Amino acid sequence: MTPHLSLRQARHLQLAAQGLLTAPRRKASKADALAAIRRMALLQIDTISVVARSPYLVLYSRLGAYDPAWLDQLLADGALFEYWAHEACFVPVEDYPLLRHRMLDAEGMGWKFSRRWYEQHRADIEAIVEHIRANGPARSADFERRDGKGNGWWDWKPEKRHLEALFTLGRLMVKERRGFQRVYDLAERVLPGWDDARDLPSPDEVRLRQVRNSCRALGLVKTGWVADYYRLKRAPYGEMLHRLADAGELIPVRVEGWSHDAFVHMSLAAELELAQADRLNSGNTAILSPFDPLVWDRKRALELFDFDYKIECYTPAPKRRYGYFTLPILNRGRLIGRLDAKAHRAGGVFEVKSLHLEAGVRISQRLADDLSGALGRLAAWHGTPRLAVTAAPGDLAARLASGPEG
Repeated sequence: MTPHLSLRQARHLQLAAQGLLTAPRRKASKADALAAIRRMALLQIDTISVVARSPYLVLYSRLGAYDPAWLDQLLADGALFEYWAHEACFVPVEDYPLLRHRMLDAEGMGWKFSRRWYEQHRADIEAIVEHIRANGPARSADFERRDGKGNGWWDWKPEKRHLEALFTLGRLMVKERRGFQRVYDLAERVLPGWDDARDLPSPDEVRLRQVRNSCRALGLVKTGWVADYYRLKRAPYGEMLHRLADAGELIPVRVEGWSHDAFVHMSLAAELELAQADRLNSGNTAILSPFDPLVWDRKRALELFDFDYKIECYTPAPKRRYGYFTLPILNRGRLIGRLDAKAHRAGGVFEVKSLHLEAGVRISQRLADDLSGALGRLAAWHGTPRLAVTAAPGDLAARLASGPEG
C-alpha cells in the first residue's frame, strides 16, 4: 500500500535529507563539510556578510561550530568547483559533467552571458586569457585601475564582465578564493583530466542525473519542485519521477492535504518507516541562511512548511516588512519565524535587530531556551559572544537576555 504521511512527517523527511533534522552530535571535521555539500548537491554562494556569507552559514546550520577555512580549502583542493547551478554555487567536482553543457551553450544562460558583449570585446577578453596563461591565476582586482591614469591593466567594470564571460563559458574556472575573492585560472589547468569528447554525457543523461540529485537532496519531492533545484527548464517531470519509482529509486507516498503525487527517495527508506510510526522527530533549532536549500524555493517553503518567505535586502528600506537580511528560524521541525541580525565583530556583539514569530507560535520557556541556545552558539562561532536582542514579541527579548533555564 502507498504510505500516507501527515504534513509534519513529510517535513521531517525533507529535514532528514537536508541534514537538519537533528543537531550536530560531534565536533565537525573538514570531511564532514564536504559530506554536507555532497548531501545537498549544491551550496549557493552569496556575498552579503552582515551575519556570515551564505555558504558558511548553510554549513554551520548543519555542522555546528567549524572552521570556515575548510570551504576555501575544499575549493583549492579541487574537491569542489564553482558554476551556475541553482544560482552561483559550490558543486562537488564529480558533478562537473552535469553543468558542462551550460558552458558549451552559454547563450542559453540568459543574463549570465551576452554574446554581443563577447563579440564587441573579443580582443580584450582573449588578452585576459593569454595573460593568465602566461602569468598564472589572477583575481579581477589584478586588472583594476587604482587611479585615473591607468595603473593596472583595464578599467574595473568591463574587465570584471570579461572574467564573468570567460567563467560562464567554462574557459576559466575558480581555482581558489582569497578573502572570498575569486582567483581564476584556465579550465584545463584546474581540471586537467577533462575531455569533452570522452567525458561529456548526453543532455538526457545529464537531466536525469540532475533530477536524481534533486530527489536525493530534498528527500521528499513532488513534480513541481524538481526543476527549481538546478534551475531546469520547466517540463513535465512527473513521468520521469514515476519511472524512477518503477526502478525502485523513489517511493510513492501520499501527503495529507495534497492531491498531487509525492515521492520519497529510497535513501530515506528507514526514515520513512520511522515517520509512518510517528517516531521521526526533531528537537533541532537552527538559524538558516536566506539561500539555504530548505527555503530557496519560496513556493516549496510555503507548500511544505506554510512559511511565506522573501528576502528583503533587494527591497527599498521603506517597503521592508521584516528587515534587510532576515534569517529563517527552524525549530523542532517547523519554520517558526525570522530574525534580522548583524554581527558587530569589532565590539563582539551579535545583534538581533528584530525577531518575528509566525502566527500561532506560542512563546514558552522551551521556545525561549531553544532560541537562546541556538543564538548563543551562533554568536560564539562568529566571535561575537555578547547577544543583544532589540525587538521581539512579548517578553521573548527578556527571556533571551536571561539565557536558557537550567
